[in-house]
Amino acid sequence: MPELTRRSLIAGAAAAPFAARAQGWPSGILRIVAPFPAGGSVDVIARIVQPGLQQRLGVTVLIENRPGGSGSIGAAGVAKAAPDGNTWLFVFDTHAVNPSLLPNLTFDSQKDLDPVLLIGTAPNVLATHPSRPYRSLGDVIEAARAKPGTINYGTIGAGSLGHLTIVLLSKRAGVQLVHVPYRGGGPAVNDAVAGHVDLVIGSAALLNPQIQAGTLRPLVQTGLKRQASLADVPTAAESGFADFESLAWWGVFAPAGTPKPIVDRFRAELTAVLREERVAKQLTEGQQITLSLGGPEELRRFFDDQMRIWGTVVRENGIKSDS
Repeated sequence: MPELTRRSLIAGAAAAPFAARAQGWPSGILRIVAPFPAGGSVDVIARIVQPGLQQRLGVTVLIENRPGGSGSIGAAGVAKAAPDGNTWLFVFDTHAVNPSLLPNLTFDSQKDLDPVLLIGTAPNVLATHPSRPYRSLGDVIEAARAKPGTINYGTIGAGSLGHLTIVLLSKRAGVQLVHVPYRGGGPAVNDAVAGHVDLVIGSAALLNPQIQAGTLRPLVQTGLKRQASLADVPTAAESGFADFESLAWWGVFAPAGTPKPIVDRFRAELTAVLREERVAKQLTEGQQITLSLGGPEELRRFFDDQMRIWGTVVRENGIKSDS
């Protein structure tokens, strides 16, 4: 308790001058840190909302790509930034996995970053090359039981949510599939389309273009409800795995101690931009995101739940990162 008290006092003392400046916010340049390379979904979302935020806030908004460590390098930078409302972090679902997957994180994901907004979610999708015989998740499980350890699946990397999803599904089904990790969605999809792997799993945003083109056949989606663009694809729950859910997600955090009035204003303006018809269409149709637009408490509950679920999978199965 004494240590916690000291931490609280230090944080409070550090935040005090920033709280005093809250009435004058925003001023200067705002930075949105996207902790992944340009072109990824986090970067795309940040750049879609950038013009609207600049217009609404009346200041310059810069997008700063700081990739590495499954998003942890950029997140660490924001966790150490001044809580003055000038630095914001956009994250992907890896943010909830990293605390269990990466033993050398230099920050505490729950204490050093304050939740701001849950932008939205999207199901993961398991798909196969049309030349493969599988037409459902049941077909894959049946084949895996007949010939254990012979069916492989590609993901965007070891410890990714797609990887953990298949680990959990395989465990519940009592089968063993062979993991083929790639360094990103592009290489994984390319090999799946070429037929070099039996299966591929990724977010709906990643796989939907190939599904619509007919170069990949979807087998199952991992939301509790079917996504509109995948209306003919059953969920894992419908495929015999009751209550199974695995969601890609996108959210916004701030350095811990950022004054509430600043967080509230930023969230309100960002939410207004995300609700604009043009922006919402780009995200729902282009990125296959179901918009949530939940505030800090909703994001905190969701984030804590995601950490618990996937952290357990990581620990129980000895999952190691390849980054």
